[in-house]
Amino acid sequence: MDPAIMINDLIYVYCISDSPLGIASSLKSKRLKSIKFNDLYVIVKYVTESEFSEANFKINLSNVQWVENNVKEHLNVIGMIMEYTEVIPLKFGTIYHTKAGLQKFITDYSASLIENIHNIRGKEEWAVKIYCDRKMLGEQIDQLSDVVVDLEKCIMASSPGKAFLLERKKNDLIDNEIDRLCKDYGQKYLDEFKSMSESISLCNLLPKEYTGRSDTMILNAAFLVSKNKVSDFKWSIEMLVKKDRNSGFFIEATGPWPPFNFVDFTLKQKSNET
Repeated sequence: MDPAIMINDLIYVYCISDSPLGIASSLKSKRLKSIKFNDLYVIVKYVTESEFSEANFKINLSNVQWVENNVKEHLNVIGMIMEYTEVIPLKFGTIYHTKAGLQKFITDYSASLIENIHNIRGKEEWAVKIYCDRKMLGEQIDQLSDVVVDLEKCIMASSPGKAFLLERKKNDLIDNEIDRLCKDYGQKYLDEFKSMSESISLCNLLPKEYTGRSDTMILNAAFLVSKNKVSDFKWSIEMLVKKDRNSGFFIEATGPWPPFNFVDFTLKQKSNET
């Protein structure tokens, strides 16, 4: 047994690959190890029960700084491994008590794991979030909505009493038209990026309290993009950013990310289980 490994240490799993990865010196400094099971290689680190036993892990999840530091480290490790090979990323906090337990998971799901690696080979995950500044969009509604223009013409041609009622209707109409434009633009962006992607995954729209922004999220999606198309994908985003930023639409694209959204096997063992 490695003398650096304590008898009660737990196995923290980062990711799985089908390549014989020699751990680079920068990764060795993080005490990472590559364990081979059949044709698959698992990147792990031995961690202490004081932090990662089921009970202590749950306690630590209430510590925002601990979570932030450890999630960042989890993603950084996977990102460094991705520089060498395709990987199946495992979620933060995936723990096995024994090497035998980890081996059983790999053996039970080897066919699915290999299939997933095949599906993501030569591809990258990119995240795209699109926001709409409804106030900015509303200020341009006359140029963007024929329905609003027609209503304004009707107001100008109406008697004072009828014009007053139509003005009240106009506010609701503008809100509805802004909703429609957000939906139309969101679909336009989705179709544009989808055409350059191998697969997409739609994610939940996030509220302003979570994004910390004053504008409204209208699209939150992940795209699996072939590496030979990434430059075109990024160029398309840059062109749309320049084209639509004065219309009130803002695109935020980040990547490449570990392909969490495009790995579809189901773990038998939950985190912190043997």
